[in-house]
Amino acid sequence: MWHDKHHSNQPEPAPARRTFVTSHGRLLLLTLAMNSAALFAWWGLFTWIPSYLALPVAQGGRAMTLASSSLWIVVMQAGMWLGYVTFGFLGDRWGGKRSYIVYLLLAALLVPLYARAETAWTLLLLGPLLAFFGAGHFTGFGLIAAELFPTPFRATAMGLVYNFGRIFSAVAPWLMGKMAGKAGIGSAFWICGLGYLLAGLLALLLPDTRGRELA
Repeated sequence: MWHDKHHSNQPEPAPARRTFVTSHGRLLLLTLAMNSAALFAWWGLFTWIPSYLALPVAQGGRAMTLASSSLWIVVMQAGMWLGYVTFGFLGDRWGGKRSYIVYLLLAALLVPLYARAETAWTLLLLGPLLAFFGAGHFTGFGLIAAELFPTPFRATAMGLVYNFGRIFSAVAPWLMGKMAGKAGIGSAFWICGLGYLLAGLLALLLPDTRGRELA
């Protein structure tokens, strides 16, 4: 529930910004770490899934043809879209924080299952589920992060934690490639599962804002 007590469009003075950072510093760092872990997992995983499907088994891939792997990715995209859309309904019913954590933890569980899948049909079954939870949580980040910070600093705080998270996550595709070269791409996916798990555990530490009036 949001109640607007701020009618001025003037930017907040520097002392007010310093006060906000001092009083919300722990929350900013926690949200930044959580979002960084989730973005790291997403970029690492979904950047390399096309290669995972197409590479030879000797390199940890699944040796699928271009036509088959393209179809499997389209099916995953459908699951991803459903994850984005469905989160809003689940967040309204169960609360944004709880739904966000469930999405992340289920993604963490599905990553190793997907990495170990040996048949095309198993990949077809697990792919949309992994995309549903592994990408749908982004809807939840916007929902819960918007409720964590007061109105005068909400846009700044959300932009800060999201974009710094994106900067950190840029290393994920590179690191995945390095690990894939040593242990195979399927094994490298496990680090993405750990990223989702870490994000979910960090989200447990966030305050629950469900039903709370927003400043």
